[in-house]
Amino acid sequence: MSLQDFLSMGGYAQFVWPSYGLVMVVLIVNFVIPIRRQAEIEQNLKRARRQAGGGLS
Repeated sequence: MSLQDFLSMGGYAQFVWPSYGLVMVVLIVNFVIPIRRQAEIEQNLKRARRQAGGGLS
């Protein structure tokens, strides 16, 4: 099996490679969104503590 045979995926490359790309996008989004959301929540908590007047941080 050559590299060209692998990349052509037996004639189904037009379906396989976009599917791999879509899966990678979903995995990256599922990794990034919770991290950004956690940072946003932490900022909101710090702001609420400052407004309450009793924050240590």
